Amino acid sequence: VAFDGGAVKAVQDAEGKDLPLARLEPLPIGGIYPANNQDRVLVRLAEVPKPLVEALIANEDRSFYSHHGFDLRGIARAVVNLFRRSGLQGGSTLTQQLAKNFFLSPERTLQRKVTELLMAVLLEIHYEKDEILETYLNEIYLGQDRDRAIHGVGLASLYYFGKTVDHLTFAESALLVGMVKGPAVYDPYRHPERALERRNVVLRETKDRGYATMEQYAAAREAGLGVNQKASMGTSPHPAFLELVHRQLRRDYDETDLRAEGLRVFTTLDPRVQGAAERALERRIAQFDKEKRFGEPGLEGAVVITDTQTGEVQALIGGRDVRYRGFNRALDAARPVGSLLKPAIYLTALAEPARYTLVTSIDDGPFVWKSRGAPDWEPTNYDKTFHGMVPLRTALALSYNAATARLGTDLGVEKVLANVKRLGIERELKPYASTLLGAAEMSPLEVAQMYQTIASGGFRTPLRAIREVTTQDGRPLKRYPLAVEQAFPPEPTYLITSAMQGVVREGTARSLANWLPPETAVAGKTGTTDEQRDAWFAGFTGDRLGIVWIGYDDNRAARLSGAAAALPVWGEMMAALKPEPLALPKPDGIESVLIDPGSGLRADAGCAGALELPFALGSAPVERAPCAPAPSVAAGEVKQPAKSWLQRLFGK
Repeated sequence: VAFDGGAVKAVQDAEGKDLPLARLEPLPIGGIYPANNQDRVLVRLAEVPKPLVEALIANEDRSFYSHHGFDLRGIARAVVNLFRRSGLQGGSTLTQQLAKNFFLSPERTLQRKVTELLMAVLLEIHYEKDEILETYLNEIYLGQDRDRAIHGVGLASLYYFGKTVDHLTFAESALLVGMVKGPAVYDPYRHPERALERRNVVLRETKDRGYATMEQYAAAREAGLGVNQKASMGTSPHPAFLELVHRQLRRDYDETDLRAEGLRVFTTLDPRVQGAAERALERRIAQFDKEKRFGEPGLEGAVVITDTQTGEVQALIGGRDVRYRGFNRALDAARPVGSLLKPAIYLTALAEPARYTLVTSIDDGPFVWKSRGAPDWEPTNYDKTFHGMVPLRTALALSYNAATARLGTDLGVEKVLANVKRLGIERELKPYASTLLGAAEMSPLEVAQMYQTIASGGFRTPLRAIREVTTQDGRPLKRYPLAVEQAFPPEPTYLITSAMQGVVREGTARSLANWLPPETAVAGKTGTTDEQRDAWFAGFTGDRLGIVWIGYDDNRAARLSGAAAALPVWGEMMAALKPEPLALPKPDGIESVLIDPGSGLRADAGCAGALELPFALGSAPVERAPCAPAPSVAAGEVKQPAKSWLQRLFGK
């Protein structure tokens, strides 16, 4: 496999010939396992190497294929042990061990031993030998990883050797068989010398029983243990993402089925994207804590990254400790979203082109909302200043609260919240004026769903973490195809995306230029809540949407802002991913018109500093600005006209 820039460039066979089509086994990221913390990777008997099966039979049950569930000589040994007061142990066939593991307690009594024997006989009556052996190989206990029990040779081969069971060598197979006697006693990590000695006993016994030649035995005995460097599989490397997978699976499967069926679930996780997000979040929060930039250490964070076209969740982080399996902030931390709700307000306005365009003037003066039985609501701007009449796009780019509150109430709070629901938010939001400025609470995943609809051009695409579910042997059970529904016409979606590009180019997110060049043309929005308790940044490029939240779990007042706390995480992780530029396809209902930056009126090509801005057809200003052609420049002299506020905002 040849790689280029973190992506697969080519796949060749063993002879070096290019393969136009190949399926690579995906990276396992974890399992949905029962409440008793047992886990297994189910395998078929045909997948298990013959040396492993032969070593198991040679060392654990030499007469497996001839007995009827029990071995009289083994039982005799167990009775002798009982009279010697060494406990009732030994003498169990593979079938008896399976019956004990599946149905019985571990107590060592004569009554339990008799029950075990009877159940073994019943198993032999109802099942073929190979069925019993396959079940045993999937059930046998082979160690412990923290709080997770490792059952079966499928998971054990991944845990100890980092390979699937069908690739195990004779020596590796013997190590697993040796651990059957006592996984804790012969743990190759804790007791490597003891494990090596036990493995060699298994190798010798397998050779003595005629299952291996002297050459095979000698070569295997010379091999080292060959186990992986100690690494935990008990905690999934991406537990927050796995929790999302689990929740989406529960929509289609009962919990009992998930625990018993042995399903294979193919997810949308992109390890490269997940890794970039983890590194950026961990590094930035550690830096913030060290500098105490926003207060005392203890900041938390969450990240969601999706594919803008498909809605596939490529990465998800639930907290600063990315391996922690506890509270998942990406899914369950419902926090005020601050200014992240503003694009929904401006989208609502731009959907009415007869009333609002990107250059429509709105009032950013003092605003008071009176409500019967409640205190007056008087929003202020972040800079504690009012700015008078400003163009609509400027109000969004610089996140003016007073102008936005006035615009939202003029449109109607209920109408705005109805559009928030159309964007994909199912949570019921209270129809208060303060909701317009982000008093509404959402999780990062919900915010991602809302922005996904904007990023995909007005098409609502439910976020999904699963592509396909199959049986253990690969038979498809359920596919999760792309589901798309048009929530908004393309014209207002195009206009709001253009306005959000202004947020990054000249507005509150302009510091993103420290990480990404202007030609990336990111569309985004910063978010900061009351008393600076929460910091947000939501933004999308041509291929990915990212949501970042930073804050304290105890909701303490801090000095957080979206631009200072959340945006650096977003910028660092996206810079590492080298995103595609956001190139907006212009809808048929959009025209580009030259606008005079000084007056906001239609301009001629000869007007100095004229800007080309998008408008819904028929909504552009009709009146022309009284501007003169651009002055000539003397030979050799480069003279740039002074930039007005509109030129700085929309400038090329």
